[in-house]
Amino acid sequence: MNLPIPYDVENVAKASFSPSTFHLADNASFGFYARYLWQKMTNVFKFTLPAEWDEDYFKYVLFGMGYIPVLYTNEFGVIPQYGAAGGYNQFFEPDFVIISNELLPDESGRELKIGRDCEVVRLAPDWRGAGDLIGFYAAKMALCSQSIDINLINSKIAFVFGAKSKAQAEAFKKMYQDIASGEPAVVIDKSLFSEEGDAQWQLFSQDLKNTYLVSDIVSDMRKLEEEFDTKIGIPNANTDKRERLNTDEVNANNVETEMIAEGWLNSIRTGFEKVKKLYPGVNCSVDWRVKPNVTVSEQSDTIRN
Repeated sequence: MNLPIPYDVENVAKASFSPSTFHLADNASFGFYARYLWQKMTNVFKFTLPAEWDEDYFKYVLFGMGYIPVLYTNEFGVIPQYGAAGGYNQFFEPDFVIISNELLPDESGRELKIGRDCEVVRLAPDWRGAGDLIGFYAAKMALCSQSIDINLINSKIAFVFGAKSKAQAEAFKKMYQDIASGEPAVVIDKSLFSEEGDAQWQLFSQDLKNTYLVSDIVSDMRKLEEEFDTKIGIPNANTDKRERLNTDEVNANNVETEMIAEGWLNSIRTGFEKVKKLYPGVNCSVDWRVKPNVTVSEQSDTIRN
């Protein structure tokens, strides 16, 4: 997505996993929803960071890359920096990072040992970010949005007129313009009727009830967004509107909502504890902005199972 390479090279790279005629990510709609979902995701947690740290930079690197190194610099003190992890330890996890920043000449380009020269705050144990989650739902929401536009256009009522001459065609146009403009009485020439007295026009599409799908698509988009919210820890019911929604169904979704995000939260907290241990005096913490309300009924079999 938006790679700094020629389009033909990008197409070759993408063709291995996506048909060349089907790129959901290469359009403005995808960019709109991706940006919207990124803003939601990066505000799930409430961060407390040192005043000299840029919170937006910290969050977007953390959620985008999946991890962000924190190191001491001669110029700016202890700060977070975008960096690349490498090497491996006895558990086959990276054991050093390399940063590249021309404003940090003393620290850039050399291997910084994790736990000695720096610490790393991770989003998840696998060292990966959440860009794939954003792309998955943004692509589907963009496709729904395009379907809405197409359906709105196709659901317009169209009239088809069969004219025998240019004069008759102009008469049809005048009649339709008068009707569409709200004239209370429209007078038309008898030539617009057949010899049998039948009108020579008809609706091109009359079954709007069955062809108008916008309401259903909007509902599906809402379901997709609620499913995304569930994945990233934003409280929601994530159920179709029904007259009866029992407590167990809501509880089940609350538990599901907390599963992934709670893992992210614990991973970030662990990273912050390591940072504070290596650099005493650095005040950094994280907590829920709005914690999912997990309550399980004593009579519930849904959660236990």
